[in-house]
Amino acid sequence: MNISKISDALFLEAIAAVDGGNIPVLKGLITAHPRLISERLNYPSGDYFDNPYLLWFIADNPIRNEKLPANIVEVTALLIAEIKKHAPDTVQKQLDYALGLVTTGRIPRECGVQIQLMDVLIDAGATPGGGSGALANGNIEAAAHLIKRGGKLTLGTAIGLGWSDEVTRLALVAADDEKLAALAMSAFYGKTDMIAYLLSIGVAPNDYPKNGTGFHTHATPLHQAVCSRSLDSVKLLVKAGARLDLTDKAYGGTPLGWAKYMQTEDTDEQHQKEYAVIEAYLSGLN
Repeated sequence: MNISKISDALFLEAIAAVDGGNIPVLKGLITAHPRLISERLNYPSGDYFDNPYLLWFIADNPIRNEKLPANIVEVTALLIAEIKKHAPDTVQKQLDYALGLVTTGRIPRECGVQIQLMDVLIDAGATPGGGSGALANGNIEAAAHLIKRGGKLTLGTAIGLGWSDEVTRLALVAADDEKLAALAMSAFYGKTDMIAYLLSIGVAPNDYPKNGTGFHTHATPLHQAVCSRSLDSVKLLVKAGARLDLTDKAYGGTPLGWAKYMQTEDTDEQHQKEYAVIEAYLSGLN
């Protein structure tokens, strides 16, 4: 998010107060200008942060600062109280989306406040999700906490969390779309045993997870396997018939293209070597 493109000076001041954990200034601004809490910022980003409410800035997701103030939980509690006072008809929407931003964000996890932020939002009425979005962004503890707080456990989440007993139970009743998302989840985490299991029960590898399953919808399980840096996962999917020519919907890259790209993006030398091995394997199949 390019905050320099925000023209609303009052909203910018309020965002700065949230970012700085300045509760007195924030409270004063909201008291004098309740629209800051009830209206959405006119910022058509065209992505998941389109025209945000002020509350949605608590997670630094999308990343702007790479950090959160030490009192971000207190800041969040203040914002929630003000929303309930000044904009009660928007409470559920604001809380639910804020929870999603917190559970999928990297910065709340790295700052050690992800679970606390989740609790203050859920305690205020936010509806816990099923954890797939959190797992899709590497937030394993957050996914488990969502289930603990009442989120519905899905096959993909059970796989991501390593809850094998639940995997067996849920696989018997899961719809095809959920099984495909579970295969993508298994590939994303390089869980070869789960990939093999899902393939054995007839899950086809050549499709994209559907909207509503909570997992990356823009790429196939083979793309996700490349991301996991697990050559064995890649081989399992290829042997099961995963197509090498399918491109992701966001960037138009094939699995081979992803392997090449990841080598330039990942600064870890060991990871680069693992991507190079996968690239060599996929190149040899073309």
